[in-house]
Amino acid sequence: MSPHWSATLTLLALILLANGLPALLRLLIGPARPLDGGRVWVDGRPLLGPSKTWRGLGVALAGTTLAGLALGLHWTLGLKVALGAMVGDLMVSFLKRRRGHRPSASVPLLDQVPEALIPGLLAKAELGLGWWDLAVLVLAFVLLDLILTDLAKRLLRASGRFRRS
Repeated sequence: MSPHWSATLTLLALILLANGLPALLRLLIGPARPLDGGRVWVDGRPLLGPSKTWRGLGVALAGTTLAGLALGLHWTLGLKVALGAMVGDLMVSFLKRRRGHRPSASVPLLDQVPEALIPGLLAKAELGLGWWDLAVLVLAFVLLDLILTDLAKRLLRASGRFRRS
């Protein structure tokens, strides 16, 4: 495999990890303290909602930074990827609350594009990626996230740990 595709796949793995670790930890441990502390915006809706937590932010930042190191990257690159993914995730949560979507409701593309594009832009130069690489990265993340999210929900429903609201 050429270094070009290797860098794209490495970045994809880090983005998947940054976005997946908070959800995995919530499944294993349960809910945690929300980032917004239950505050509401001027529209009376939650600022971010209960699924965006301090613990989730911490595990995404620490886990992705450590994974980047394990993959031979400088620790700052792993941290940049995690920060970009979390900024994208928080922006999307804020927008979804403004539009009246319930916490953890799925909005295809809106849920995935910022969470892949922002870290991709932050890592682009350092990994020597081009615009085509970013397009492939975002498309791959969208598809994988939709597939993995659906699979996780099916598994959780089968185990009785997830119910539709």
